[in-house]
Amino acid sequence: MEYSAFSDASLKMMHEAVRGALQADDEFEGRGDAPVFRVRTTAEWKRHAGNLEDEMLRRGLQVDVIDWTSRQGEFAL
Repeated sequence: MEYSAFSDASLKMMHEAVRGALQADDEFEGRGDAPVFRVRTTAEWKRHAGNLEDEMLRRGLQVDVIDWTSRQGEFAL
C-alpha cells in the first residue's frame, strides 16, 4: 500500500481503526470468546499499523504508537 498517497486524516482514521479492532478483540477475549479480527495473531495487522505510524511520524503528525505488549484499555503500572 502506498501510504504517502493518503491524506493526514485518512492515515489517522486507519490507525484508529487498527486500534479499535485491537480493542474489540481484547474485549472478546475478556469475555472468553475468540477474537474476531485476530489483530494480535495476524502479522499483517502489525505491519499495517507500523507503516501507518511511520508515515505519520515522517509527516510530523502526532501519533500514539500502539503498544502490542498490553491489552488495550489496561493501564500500565
